[in-house]
Amino acid sequence: MAVDHTQGETLPIHINMTFPGLPCQILSVDAMDVSGKHEVDLDTNIWKLRLHKDGYILGSEYVSDLVERGHNKGHASDQHHKEEDETHNDGEHHHSHVHSHFHTFNKDPEKTVKEVKEALRNHEGCRVFGVLDVERVAGNFHVSIHGLSIIVAQQIFESMKQVNVSHIIHDLSFGPKYPGIHNPLDGTERFLHDESGTFKYYLKIVPTEYKYLKGEAMKTNQFSVTEYFTPLKGHEHNWPAVYFVYDLSPISVTIKEERRSFTHFITRLCAVLGGTFALTGLLDRSMYQIIEFLSKSSKGLVR
Repeated sequence: MAVDHTQGETLPIHINMTFPGLPCQILSVDAMDVSGKHEVDLDTNIWKLRLHKDGYILGSEYVSDLVERGHNKGHASDQHHKEEDETHNDGEHHHSHVHSHFHTFNKDPEKTVKEVKEALRNHEGCRVFGVLDVERVAGNFHVSIHGLSIIVAQQIFESMKQVNVSHIIHDLSFGPKYPGIHNPLDGTERFLHDESGTFKYYLKIVPTEYKYLKGEAMKTNQFSVTEYFTPLKGHEHNWPAVYFVYDLSPISVTIKEERRSFTHFITRLCAVLGGTFALTGLLDRSMYQIIEFLSKSSKGLVR
């Protein structure tokens, strides 16, 4: 281990989450760090996919083939795949409209409020995925409806309890993955029924260097997590959200791939063979003593 404060200028955050209870039009990804830098509704490297209540993709937003195949596996019908393929034929056109699609509150708020209410009635969900590049300092990022003004939010939701932040974390990582890495939040599912509130995941990020046998080195990050959920109270003024509060450890970890030598193999083999012979000898002595005891007992009965 060694102290490391210079591992790259930014911290890449790979996020892939599904919110089954909130439509994409009102979801935003916001980031803030201790330096005071605050970004609301990031969209440079973040994508949002409108989801049908059964899990397949709605609309004609541009998505990469890799993400679409991974998401639709096991959910969409053959006909739906055909429609999505046709959508990709006009990929450039749809790509140019993604930004405006998710920021239509600035154009026609009344129309968008109606569309969002319709999406909520149809139980639309949203998949949020992409990469955030943030400064390598402590901070947080969160997925919420904080991108809305209070007036618009109140027009959509009668109360804060209607904001259902149930979510599935498909992937959350801080850099490339090395063999055997374990990201503790992957596959996490949190569903709320008849209540709402705020989820907070406190992450401790440990800079990690993975060295391959060939001598190549890859810099990435591991993390540990502590989770809290705060139910919404009657006098609460903060809208429900999902927060990821992170801090960087001053200690880094180095992991090396090593090939065991032939001598090590011979030593292990001798140990296994020695243990086998010892066990065989023990069993042989035990069986001999049992047979001898039974023989003496039978002779005593004959007399």
